Amino acid sequence: MTTKFSHSRRSALKGLAALATIQIVPRNVIGQGVTPPSEELTRCIIGCGGISASHLGMPGRILAMCDVDSQHLDQRMGQVQKSGNKDVKGYHDFREVLAREDIDIAHICTPPHWHAYMAIAAAKAGKDIWCEKPMSRTIGEGVAMVKAVQENKRIFRLNTWFRFKDGFYGMGTTVAPIRKAVMNGMFGGPLTVTVGAHQGFNWKFQWVGKTDLEEQPVPKHFDYDFWLGSAPVKPYHPHRTHGSFRGYWDYDGGGLGDMGQHYLDPVQYILGKDDESPVEVMIDADPQDQDAVGKWRRIEYTYADGTKIVLDGDGREKDMPYIKGPEGNLFRGFKSDIEGFEEKLKALPDPEPQLTDFHQAVRERKKFALNEENGFRSATVVNLGTIAHRSNKSFKFDGKNFTIDEPEANKLINQPQREQWKLPS
Repeated sequence: MTTKFSHSRRSALKGLAALATIQIVPRNVIGQGVTPPSEELTRCIIGCGGISASHLGMPGRILAMCDVDSQHLDQRMGQVQKSGNKDVKGYHDFREVLAREDIDIAHICTPPHWHAYMAIAAAKAGKDIWCEKPMSRTIGEGVAMVKAVQENKRIFRLNTWFRFKDGFYGMGTTVAPIRKAVMNGMFGGPLTVTVGAHQGFNWKFQWVGKTDLEEQPVPKHFDYDFWLGSAPVKPYHPHRTHGSFRGYWDYDGGGLGDMGQHYLDPVQYILGKDDESPVEVMIDADPQDQDAVGKWRRIEYTYADGTKIVLDGDGREKDMPYIKGPEGNLFRGFKSDIEGFEEKLKALPDPEPQLTDFHQAVRERKKFALNEENGFRSATVVNLGTIAHRSNKSFKFDGKNFTIDEPEANKLINQPQREQWKLPS
């Protein structure tokens, strides 16, 4: 499957797409990107904070761990070694890890402001990529990630499972039956999907920043300058980093950045919107501090065909169904007001099968169910929301050229980076 991005789009985004030019020594044994079926897949984990624990037990032998906080690194190294893996080696600099020729898969478990840089570097180094959500912190970075993954023929997966696995929050089912009902037109169209607490979704407004931080000494075990990477230098305070970094625009986008791709990637799939983006975004929030993320009340996305996604932050939509359509509705617990809903659904065609085993995708060089293309589109929904929130502007979005008609919001599609970590343009 080739990229959906047209030549004209790439030309229009020349300054963004060219970000994918980082040079890392490629893995010679990979050759044309084919991993022999008999070869054990090997992995590295970059970023040893809280989320990295969920990556330890994935298939494949871990050869390397990397973190700029030596305490985090030592903790995760100890866990891996206690499991019987004595071959694992610890690193401070991810570039040394990616230069190793004996690693197949790079797990990127860092804060989002590092995702693009590391994913592009991993692709250039011939590694397949398992990346945490959100896929990218900006739309421009996402464009560059797609280009690098595809030009280097890498297999990419985003670490949210709900498109293809596990019960979908308050719905009492996996996503597949919901997709089945929508794709077969049971609710009619255009549809409105409401994502809020009443439907079983928590926007985690505890991930807000603080505006009264006083500079603190940097701990000796933590390389704060390296952790910042391309983000602007700001006085160190522990609340800016590690478990609470999501509350600052430089690194993430609050609860929307944290949970948005979990909640909204399945919606893109359910609605059949994997190849497009919303054309309009409306925000209801107070003006925002430009460092610390605050709360929002409502974000509404509209697609070209009139389909809407409503993010309910203040609970005003408590009586709305999860999916509202002209011919019927779907409520929490997978209940519908369509007479004989479940029996009618059983008789309809199922969604197409998805490749949901990442290691099978790596071995067979096939796209994973949630890959760089559809992952980019759902990350764009998240990033459009954070752009509207940060700028406090509603706007129209051109999903072909990736531009916004509101100048202040448009500036946030691609954001400034520190020179020593700037992706080339």
